[in-house]
Amino acid sequence: MNMKKPLALLLAAGMTLGLAACGGGTQGSSETPPGSSNAPASETSSGGAVELNLWSFNIGGFTDAAAWEPIVAAFNEANPDITVTVTPINYQDGDQKLTTAISSNSAPDIIFEGPERIVGNYAREGLMVDLSDLWTAGGSDIAEGISSVSQLDGTYYMYPLSVAAHCMAINYEAFEAAGALQYIDEETRTWTTDDFVAAMGAIRDAIADGTLNLATPGIIYCGAQGGDQGTRALVNNLYSDYFVNDDGTSYNINSANNVKALELLRGMVDDGSLSANASYAASQELQAFANQTCAVSFCWNYSNYVQYAEQTQFTPFAMAFPSDDGQPELEMAGPYGFGIFDNGDEAKIEAAKKFIQFVCDDQTAGTEAVKVTGFFSVHADWGDIYEGDADADLRAPFALMSDYLGRYYNLTGGWTEQRNLWWQFLAEIMTTDAGSDIQTAADEYVSEANANIG
Repeated sequence: MNMKKPLALLLAAGMTLGLAACGGGTQGSSETPPGSSNAPASETSSGGAVELNLWSFNIGGFTDAAAWEPIVAAFNEANPDITVTVTPINYQDGDQKLTTAISSNSAPDIIFEGPERIVGNYAREGLMVDLSDLWTAGGSDIAEGISSVSQLDGTYYMYPLSVAAHCMAINYEAFEAAGALQYIDEETRTWTTDDFVAAMGAIRDAIADGTLNLATPGIIYCGAQGGDQGTRALVNNLYSDYFVNDDGTSYNINSANNVKALELLRGMVDDGSLSANASYAASQELQAFANQTCAVSFCWNYSNYVQYAEQTQFTPFAMAFPSDDGQPELEMAGPYGFGIFDNGDEAKIEAAKKFIQFVCDDQTAGTEAVKVTGFFSVHADWGDIYEGDADADLRAPFALMSDYLGRYYNLTGGWTEQRNLWWQFLAEIMTTDAGSDIQTAADEYVSEANANIG
């Protein structure tokens, strides 16, 4: 049964996608920053200078503290008494570092991430500050789909900066040489499941007869959680299903349609029209795509396009994930924004709110910060923040992907634990003989994932 629903999370039509080399932050390191955000109030609330620690996940171009420096410098022009120290963290060990910091009463003052952690994890644990006043002051033009996932039980704990859609990409010239362009709609960037199967078969055959010098048509990466949104979206779209049930109370990968999709992918691995790699996460798959080792990537967005632009000697052609009815539903790349850990220091909390409001609501600073992420502004009233940019045409396909945004389910309980289970489950069914009993493996995965929902 087709479970596809009307899109509830469409962004305002004026939003477009992009990336620029601007950002801001002062000192930074990859370890716990100096000073504790849980310092006694007497150290920070005496009416003098306030020191804030911002921990930033590697979102788009925010890969190091230097990317934040222009934004912090602009903020300090109006707020010279507030010092912001930026610590970059990543998705490989960031959760562990945050857990350690929280347990030792040295959590950062501000975190830059998405709602699955800020709302789904930390707000549920009672660790975050109510940011409803920021929404009242500046959130009137932010889409309902974004506001709905920035809150928990009616209280806002995240204030968003940017949002976009994850998609995939093909090597256009490889598809052309293999006669596979006939299977895609180049205008809408969509294709059906049947067309996907036919296209990947054509790539396989072109490799076999020497037309293409590639190692494999495509790689199902299942060696770590990095980029796992790509493999989730691939599975869910093939037969129009969802990763969780309607009310988010259960994971759903063991449904008939999702199992059918997994069986299709396993069959494609078996017949050589795809491969599976238990040592690859998305970063390795992206590098293989850029090196023309494979003809598709299941982890693509404008940030990745820019990151690998100098390496690609071909045209990376952004595509929506294939769907049985040709109507894809893509995952949000975010929304990404800010949360404040409740350290009990009102001076720090107010200073942190002032910084967040500046980054997200000041149109000059906010535009530059959004461009660093490589995604959309959440503010519909800002219009096309990339208008006039030299590479506006290159961004257009990624802007088109916003038309295909589906429901955001990353706030389901046990999300962090589920992510660790997901890639191990994929590795089991795609790279071992256990793939012959996918339904049993899917049932076991769902049982383990559901045990963490709470």
